[in-house]
Amino acid sequence: MRTASTIARYLAGVIFLVFGLNGFLHFIPLPPPSGVAGQFMGALYVSHYLPVIFGLQVAGGMLLLVNRFVPLALAILAPVIVNIVCFHAFMAPSGLPLALLVTALWALVFMDVRLAFSALFESRLQSRA
Repeated sequence: MRTASTIARYLAGVIFLVFGLNGFLHFIPLPPPSGVAGQFMGALYVSHYLPVIFGLQVAGGMLLLVNRFVPLALAILAPVIVNIVCFHAFMAPSGLPLALLVTALWALVFMDVRLAFSALFESRLQSRA
C-alpha cells in the first residue's frame, strides 16, 4: 500500500502542478468550454478567481511532489477536487474521467496519512485539564 500511495502522490502532484501552471502559462491549448460551462468559466475569469484556483493547484502539487506537508497539500486540494468533479459532472462531462482519477489518487494518498486527520473525525472535543 505504501508504494501505491507514493505513486499516487507523485501522479497527483504532477497532474496538479502541470494543470495549475497551465492556468498561468497556457502551454496546453484547451478549447473554451461552451454552454453553461463556458458561462461558469467566464464568471471565474472575470472575478479573478481562477488565479486563486491555479495557485492552490500549483502549491498543492508542489507539496505532494517534494513530500513535505502532505496532509496540508491534501487539505488544500480537497475542495479543489470537489469543485473539479462537480464542474465535470454537471457541466462538462468529457473531463469527468480525469477528475475521477485525481479523486482516486487523492484517496490513496489520504489513506496513507489519515492519522493526521484523525482529530477531525472525533465526535466530541476533548477538554485539556
